[in-house]
Amino acid sequence: MGAVKDSDPSLGYLTRKDTEVKLPRPTRVKNKTPAPVQITAEQILREARERQEAEIRPPKQKITDVTELNDYRLRKRKEFEDLIRRVRWNVSVWIKYARWEESQNDFPRARSVWERALEVDYTNTTLWLKYAELEMKNKFINHARNIWDRAVTLLPRVDQLWYKYIHMEEMLGNVAGARQVFERWMTWQPDQQGWLSYIKFELRYNEIDRARSIFERFMFCHPKVSAWIRFAKFEMKNGEIGRARNCYERAVAKLGDDEEAETLFVAFAEFEERCKETERARCIYKFALDHIPKGRAEDLYRKFVAFEKQFGDKEGIEDAIVGKRRFQYEDEVKKNPLNYDSWFDYIRLEESVGRKERVREVYERAIANVPPAAEKRYWQRYIYLWINYALYEELDAQDMERTREVYRECLKLIPHEKFSFAKIWLLAAQFEVRQLNLKSARQILGNAIGKAPKDKLFKKYIEIEVQLGNMDRCRKLYEKYLEWAPENCYAWIKYAELEQSLSETERTRAIYELAIAQPALDMPELLWKAYIDFEISEFEFERTRELYERLLDRTKHVKVWMSFAQFEASAMDVKDLDLPEENVQEDLLEQKKLCLQRARRVFERGVNYFRTSAPELKEDRAMLLEDWLETETKFGELGDPNLVRAKLPKKLKRRRQIENEDGPPGYQEYIDYLFPEETQTTNLKILEAAYKWKKQKVVASDDEDED
Repeated sequence: MGAVKDSDPSLGYLTRKDTEVKLPRPTRVKNKTPAPVQITAEQILREARERQEAEIRPPKQKITDVTELNDYRLRKRKEFEDLIRRVRWNVSVWIKYARWEESQNDFPRARSVWERALEVDYTNTTLWLKYAELEMKNKFINHARNIWDRAVTLLPRVDQLWYKYIHMEEMLGNVAGARQVFERWMTWQPDQQGWLSYIKFELRYNEIDRARSIFERFMFCHPKVSAWIRFAKFEMKNGEIGRARNCYERAVAKLGDDEEAETLFVAFAEFEERCKETERARCIYKFALDHIPKGRAEDLYRKFVAFEKQFGDKEGIEDAIVGKRRFQYEDEVKKNPLNYDSWFDYIRLEESVGRKERVREVYERAIANVPPAAEKRYWQRYIYLWINYALYEELDAQDMERTREVYRECLKLIPHEKFSFAKIWLLAAQFEVRQLNLKSARQILGNAIGKAPKDKLFKKYIEIEVQLGNMDRCRKLYEKYLEWAPENCYAWIKYAELEQSLSETERTRAIYELAIAQPALDMPELLWKAYIDFEISEFEFERTRELYERLLDRTKHVKVWMSFAQFEASAMDVKDLDLPEENVQEDLLEQKKLCLQRARRVFERGVNYFRTSAPELKEDRAMLLEDWLETETKFGELGDPNLVRAKLPKKLKRRRQIENEDGPPGYQEYIDYLFPEETQTTNLKILEAAYKWKKQKVVASDDEDED
């Protein structure tokens, strides 16, 4: 009776205990170390694919008589109807159903399916397009026309339906019907493309007057500049110049203050140019310049200048364009004479006119506005006035003496004791080189190095002397360079490379020795690498080893050990090449063995150093061991990778606590390396702890026995 009371009718008279889902007890993982054999996700997927059973496909069915065909149709229709009941909103199901009915040549049923689909979602454009395509494909023209008519009535803002409807009527040769559809569409005031399609339709049938009347309605619906320009171009194309001019005049009257008015005036003026009415075009440009704000008339100014250059004279250009802009710039530079951008624009305007005296006058007025403070940031824009002035005199005015004078005055003006500009010194020197005046160029660069030495000056001066082949001057310049910046590794390396290119081996070596003896260097690793590469290129392997040993005395970086070992692995001294081929092969084999032994010694030294002197650099030690393993593998049969594999560490993922100033402490994961000797030490510690625990337990039991 108690069991009956506990049963629940909603659960089929089962008790709550019977219906509980018993989950397996979660197993506790005691050993969290990674397994020796790891299974990848790719392997799991591959095995699942291999064990997958073959897909069961239904057999092909052959229909032999009418009864079987009717049964097949009934079954398919039932499947489609069931599917539609489940997913009535899915359009693709309706389309598949209707197409299947079409494939059975049962067009009334297909139409019924399409109509039911449209009842579900008549706003779906795809349904209308597919429905009409069915009727057109099977040449039911009146049905298709009926569908298009309903579609454009229900969805008049969908342009694609109108285009398809019109295209069908035009393909059938029903021009009047297509025109009627266009008229219905235009009552809805579509976008510009719809109106232009109507106009193109009429032009295809040479209905010029109809197209003109459509353009008039188009202008009323979309009174924009681009539409008026199209209308005028249409009239121009048909030879109606008076009508085209009338279009432009009406557009100017209606849209003269529009944001796109500049485009309208330019098109109007270009139209008058094509009609050979230059005076009319000039009046249009002037009228536009007076009425359009200056900020929106850039293209108009440019077109007017081009027009005047073609049809007018220089005075006309100056009076119409330059005069207004000159007054504008004069006003700006009077308000703020230290606004150098305004001076640049003003100078550019005068250069476009081409009057040398006027250009020089503006340049002189501009460079007279010296920055008030002797700080480089205030001079950076100002100095380009001098640069542009000198380039103008050299390239445009072609007055070399005046160019030289500009550079001289500029260099006098700059306070070199506080700051300097290497660009000015180099431009002045390059100008003298172009004039074939090498003495003056050397004098300028010498003054530059004496007053304001910079890396760029030294590099360019040396480059010029190298091109001229004056190696003694190059040596003196490098000496000056290094006196000024003894910590500059780039200068030391380039000096040594110069001597190396001249086959001065001893001088190159002496330069490198001086360089590495400097107390402070900006990039010492590049310098040591260049020195070592030089000795290797000279096949001085003993000297290279000495260099590596000296470098290791200064730094024990892991990359130094790796580079040293790689050098030893590749330092083969092949001799006696005139011996028979067998002897040469034996000699090469011996050389390889010797190289491998030397490389191993370097690797062992590096590993011992990291193990004993720097045990905290575990990652560097692991990198060195991996490089060693790769080297052993490269030597093939001569190498012994197992020798290194025994020393490789295990990678462990650990967590460490991070102290946060604002909130609670967090944890960060990091990769730790466990080397073989550390594993043994850990095991020994565990054994010692076990022995200690056992001893304490025995002592405790003896005490209890005595009690």
